[in-house]
Amino acid sequence: MESWINLAEKSIVFFDIDGTLLTEEKKLPASTREAIFTLKEQGHEVAIATGRAPFMFEDIRNELEINTFVSYNGQFVVLNGEVIYTNPLNISSLEKLTEEALQKKHPIVFMDHEDMKANVPEHSYIRESIDTLKIEQFPTHDPDYYKDRDLYQTLLFCPEGEERYYESKYQDFDFIRWHPVSVDLLPKGGSKAKGIEKIVEKLGIPKEKQYAFGDGLNDIEMLRSISNSVAMGNGKEEVKVAAKYVTKSVEDDGILHGLRMLELL
Repeated sequence: MESWINLAEKSIVFFDIDGTLLTEEKKLPASTREAIFTLKEQGHEVAIATGRAPFMFEDIRNELEINTFVSYNGQFVVLNGEVIYTNPLNISSLEKLTEEALQKKHPIVFMDHEDMKANVPEHSYIRESIDTLKIEQFPTHDPDYYKDRDLYQTLLFCPEGEERYYESKYQDFDFIRWHPVSVDLLPKGGSKAKGIEKIVEKLGIPKEKQYAFGDGLNDIEMLRSISNSVAMGNGKEEVKVAAKYVTKSVEDDGILHGLRMLELL
C-alpha cells in the first residue's frame, strides 16, 4: 500500500518497548503489530525509544521493520539505520564508582552499542534482573571492558534505596531504577527526550506532530516533553500523571486503542 499522507500531515510516533510494545511476558500483541504497519502504510514515521541496548531489540526492529530508534535512554540514536548522535559516559568517574561498588558488593555491567560485560564472574542480582528481559544474550565476565571504548549505559546492581549513596557522590550520572535490584546509570541529563530531539530536528517534524507511548519511570521526561504523549494503562501512576493521555494496558490492545484515541488510525 502506497503512502498517501502529505509532508505537512506527517507525524512521528515513538514507542517504548517493555510494557508498551511488549507485554510482561515479552509478547508483541497482534493488534500492536497490525497498528504499527498501518501507521507506516499511511506514511507516518515510526520509531522506538527504549532503555535497552541496540543488541537487545534487534529482533523487534526486524519484525516491525523499524530502522529509527533511541536506545540507552537517549545515549545512542539511529535515524534510518544511520547513527546520528551518541553521548558516552564519563569513564574516569565510572572507574571510581566501579571500584567503590565492588567494595560494597554491588556488581556492574558495562554496556556499549555492541555488547555488555560484567565486572564479576557471577551474581544473583545480574541473573535475576537480566532474565526478566527474556533476551538470549547474557553478560559475560570482563572487568576491563570499560577501558578504551565508549560506553553508553552501565547497570548498577543494588537493592532499592542503596543507589542514593551513589547519586549523592557521583554527579556525572543519573540513576534510574528499572528493577528491584538494578539501576540504569546514564550520563547526567541524558534522556529519551534528548535523543528524540535529535531525530525530530533532522526530520523537521513539528511538536504538534510528535507522539510517544510509554509506561516506565524512564519514560517520564519523554512523555512530559512530547505534545501528544500517551501512558499505558499498565504504567506506573507517576507516568500516567506525566502524560497527556492514558490508554488501555498493553495486554488489552492498548497501542491500538491509543492510536485511535489520537485519531492517527
